[in-house]
Amino acid sequence: MSDADQPRPQPDTTRQAPEPRSVRASLAAILLGFELIVVFLGALMIWGLTPEDGGPFGLPRWAPLVVGGAVIVLMIATIGLLRFRWAYALGWIVQALIVVSGFIHPAMFFIGALFGGIWAYCMIAGERIDRERAAAVAAQRKEQE
Repeated sequence: MSDADQPRPQPDTTRQAPEPRSVRASLAAILLGFELIVVFLGALMIWGLTPEDGGPFGLPRWAPLVVGGAVIVLMIATIGLLRFRWAYALGWIVQALIVVSGFIHPAMFFIGALFGGIWAYCMIAGERIDRERAAAVAAQRKEQE
């Protein structure tokens, strides 16, 4: 029997479509992606402004690059973990770290407050949209029954 004579397997029509990604997770990932660029540039700025003999608090000249890199790695990990509810708390921690970096350079207070406010808005608005979407889907399923 040749391959052309064998019956083809039928597609599985009982499988439901995957659930769409939450708006909250999408907004969080987008914001962290943009914030990643700003943190990178901020770390470079702080490094460039650090004197050769050491920075504030007696930190070595390379410290802003290492700490900035660690925060960037944490942000990338947070983006990847947004499918878990606890990752949003990790996002809040990232926002707090950026605000705290204002003690090294005051401009980071502004950047941290700005992105922290946007993060709060994304969390509130994203959760509201997800609730409304879930209610609409539940109502549609109830009508189909």
